[in-house]
Amino acid sequence: MQSQQESASHTPIPAANPIEEVDTVVIRFCGDSGDGMQLTGSEFTKVSALAGNDLSTLPDFPAEIRAPAGTIAGVSGFQLQFSSRVVFTPGDQPDVLVAMNPAALKSNLEDLKKGGSLILNTGAFTKGNITKATYETNPLEDGSLDGYKTYKIDITKLTKECLKDSGLNSKSIDRCKNFFALGLTFWMYNRPIEPEVESINKKFAKKPELAKANIQVFKAGYHYGETAEVFTESFEVRAADIPPGRYRNIMGNSATAIGLVTGAQLAGVELFFAGYPITPASSILHELSRYKAFGATTFQAEDEIAAACAAVGGSFGGAIGMTASSGPGIALKGEALGLALSLELPMVIVNVQRGGPSTGLPTKTEQSDLLQCLYGRNGESPMPVIAAMTPSDCFYTAIEAVRIAIKYMTPVMLMTDGYLANGSEPWKLPKKEDIKPFPTTFRTDPEGYQVYARDEETLARAWVKPGTPGLAHRVGGLEKDALTGNVSYDPHNHEAMCHTRAAKVMAVQNSMGELLMNGPDQGDLLMVGWGSTYGAITKATNLMQDEGYSVSSCHLRWIHPFHPKLGALLKRFKKVVVAEMNLGQLVKVLRAEYLIDCEPLCKVQGKPFKVIEICNKIAERAGKVS
Repeated sequence: MQSQQESASHTPIPAANPIEEVDTVVIRFCGDSGDGMQLTGSEFTKVSALAGNDLSTLPDFPAEIRAPAGTIAGVSGFQLQFSSRVVFTPGDQPDVLVAMNPAALKSNLEDLKKGGSLILNTGAFTKGNITKATYETNPLEDGSLDGYKTYKIDITKLTKECLKDSGLNSKSIDRCKNFFALGLTFWMYNRPIEPEVESINKKFAKKPELAKANIQVFKAGYHYGETAEVFTESFEVRAADIPPGRYRNIMGNSATAIGLVTGAQLAGVELFFAGYPITPASSILHELSRYKAFGATTFQAEDEIAAACAAVGGSFGGAIGMTASSGPGIALKGEALGLALSLELPMVIVNVQRGGPSTGLPTKTEQSDLLQCLYGRNGESPMPVIAAMTPSDCFYTAIEAVRIAIKYMTPVMLMTDGYLANGSEPWKLPKKEDIKPFPTTFRTDPEGYQVYARDEETLARAWVKPGTPGLAHRVGGLEKDALTGNVSYDPHNHEAMCHTRAAKVMAVQNSMGELLMNGPDQGDLLMVGWGSTYGAITKATNLMQDEGYSVSSCHLRWIHPFHPKLGALLKRFKKVVVAEMNLGQLVKVLRAEYLIDCEPLCKVQGKPFKVIEICNKIAERAGKVS
């Protein structure tokens, strides 16, 4: 074993087994929350990106922080689709399932394709673990796995054997077994091992003994696939034909944070972000804290209300105030957001949606906060609402949110979700010259200053930094006079201000690009989506168009206000189906706005849509082109 590991320090010699070339692979790693499945999936993602594959990922975290080991509640998973073609989703069904214990098998087997490959760590299939996973019989022996290519490997035992002379304690040795599984999958898909060895050394630089152990186990897993008479073939997925450029793999929350920093830089203002930890939004705060050199100040508040109020203060002080949360935190921020709206200050609020209500499914994805983002504030409080489509699109959507907030002097709600936040994909780094700045102008001239005097085009008031000579003005949550900003209880003034604030938000329609369309602008069926449903809807529409169905898709970046051309587009189709991960919230809004009988396609399972689910709906509702 040791001589095999030493020989693998350079690019490995191809295995004697035949290599089959495939276009696309979906693989899922799953195990106990302490088995390192997120790390395993992330490392395999990195090497797939280096190989030039297009890819999309879907991490799946357990909701309970300390669920009992070996139980279904504690299962953690990571799914990756990598391909030589364009990838839109993490895949409907895994081709390969790596299950590190019975609970992982129990909770994930139904998703595996019939005839798919199943790699099992038999060392974890003890009587106790089988019982914890609610199996009545041992699935390794009862014939329930007969429909799959099942590879039974005692990964636990092989890891212990590999590290018996390492000096590590038994707990540390056991935690290395995920690298055995990683090495095995590297062999299966003919991945070079040098980048991973380098990555392990970097990741465990402060603990060289663990780096050495993990490398040793990783190579052992690789050579097990190479030498054991278990696997009859390995596979190769060639690089995708993607536009040339410099790419990096990016997760949605990271893209959001970088986009917020970039937006502030393009506006020429400092960024002030105030947040409070909440799944799945917390990493935006963590990421932004790395950008102090770019004018970003971060503040972890004592609660959600304080975070929102501090962000309002940041905007009043001349920075672009920002905060982020998920549905429960957005509910708490409501009054402070109304204050920002009343003061007419630029601010960006990110809602990384998760399953609800209440605590709900804190680590699962959903789109059920749409009506909350549109209407979840007291009084007439309209706010622009924009939604990101993919992990990398979070970057561009964040920039757009900053631009609109400053141009129209209004808080803007940016919607993502857990699927986008934690998912990843290759992102082509934009060139500096391709991102146009939108420099901010602060008013400094006191001549004729009226707090709520407005720009004729945008209806925005002037942004004034506190302490500017001659420009002192009143602020607060009480209604303002339409010009002076003084407190006013005049009923006609209040009605006029409500109409003006609404008109200002509607003016955002003048700053929108073209509708995002896929297919003809008329026909039998229009699939409408927003947010993270983009990938599944687009892929399904493409497939069904190829089969001759009269179907197009339209994806909405702006939820409020709607694109000015949307109403006319909807009326040019015989049927409109709206796919969203809630019980039909956008459908309600579209019906009310355009008096069109849109049909919902709903899913609230804490999981994104599968392509096949949308394909089935298209086949049901659209006819074929004659």
